[in-house]
Amino acid sequence: MEIIKNVKGTHDIFAEENDAYDYVESLMKSISELYAFNGVRPPVLEYNSVFVRGVGESSDIVRKEMYTFPDKGGRDLTLRPEFTAGIMRLVVQNKLYATSELPIKLYYCGPVFRYERPQLGRYRQFNQFGVESIGNNAPMNDVEVIVLAYTILSSLGLEGVTLKINTLGDESSRDNYRNALKKYFSSHIGNMCEDCKSRFELNPLRILDCKVPEDRPIIDHAPKIGDYISIESKQRFDTILEALEVLQIPYEIDEGLVRGLDYYSETVFEFHYKSKKGADYGAIGAGGHYGKLMQELGGPELPGVGFSFGIERIVSVLKDDELLEDIKKKVDVYIMPLGEEANLYAQEIAVILRNGGGYKTDICFDKTKLGNMFKRATNKNAKFAVIVGEEEINTDSVIIKDLAKQEQITVSIDELVNKLDELMDEGDEE
Repeated sequence: MEIIKNVKGTHDIFAEENDAYDYVESLMKSISELYAFNGVRPPVLEYNSVFVRGVGESSDIVRKEMYTFPDKGGRDLTLRPEFTAGIMRLVVQNKLYATSELPIKLYYCGPVFRYERPQLGRYRQFNQFGVESIGNNAPMNDVEVIVLAYTILSSLGLEGVTLKINTLGDESSRDNYRNALKKYFSSHIGNMCEDCKSRFELNPLRILDCKVPEDRPIIDHAPKIGDYISIESKQRFDTILEALEVLQIPYEIDEGLVRGLDYYSETVFEFHYKSKKGADYGAIGAGGHYGKLMQELGGPELPGVGFSFGIERIVSVLKDDELLEDIKKKVDVYIMPLGEEANLYAQEIAVILRNGGGYKTDICFDKTKLGNMFKRATNKNAKFAVIVGEEEINTDSVIIKDLAKQEQITVSIDELVNKLDELMDEGDEE
């Protein structure tokens, strides 16, 4: 019978890779909580209109990458391609803007879906972590979110991260810039790719995202947005850059950076990285400021700022840089029952260790030699072995063996947890 394989563009996460995902996501969540962000879990399924109205019809995500289908009731549903629009829907529907102190500071983590060509660290189902800070337009709100993202990457051990940053200006700035791009590209668009021709009609800013090599010389000579930024937006951007300098966050201004989502305004940014082995991962995280996104989804006109990381790409970078060597999950105690009659006793001991002591405990239930049990304990990176046989059953005791020191003692069940606590403390002090 033919083996059924996973769908192209998806991947199974298990064993040490799952440990890596747990480590990365846990660190991101804990640091975000230090910045007073709280977790949310919007559904994977949303109405198609959430992303058409939120992300924008001219974006590649909406035009080419969404998994959209009618359900049995004829409703157009979409597997979320990104989180921000869904979170805005959540905030509007639950009126968090009226019941929460502003800004509303939220973090999220979970799978997203995009129909795109699988490549280095990119999948059609992948995992994102990100934050949204909603309801405060102060430049320092943007700064805090950028600093949070940079802190997460630094805490993961990544060195030499490049923050690329730009401003798209306010609405009038972008309108003036669109008109300038429209005028410039009108004499070139006939020689450009089909995507650029579509973008020219929908939103000429999207042309700047084009990756077709033949189009790049034309794009490189296009007008720069800096020449069309309003005084207010320039002052805002300067304030953000000054703050980054004070906080010692290195950055590069990239006037070609516009991001691929239509809801961005003012500040946009990306974090770029090359692994120590030389693999260029490009943007491993990105985000920006938005002004009218909530209004597009039926709520009040509240600004926000956020970022997201692709967990797959982050884990790939950490593997390349050998930064995951010390995160292997370890078993505290491996119980070795000697004979079938000791199996139930081993279960009783395990309950005491797990529930009474909080120790990660595993049991060997296979009929195998004691030497093989010790090999399994080593493979599981266990700190201690607990051996139980007929004599231990009769005396309500166990043998504890320190697998690093190769020393063992016999203790009663009543003393087991306290004795393990002592031995653990001694090991931590060494």
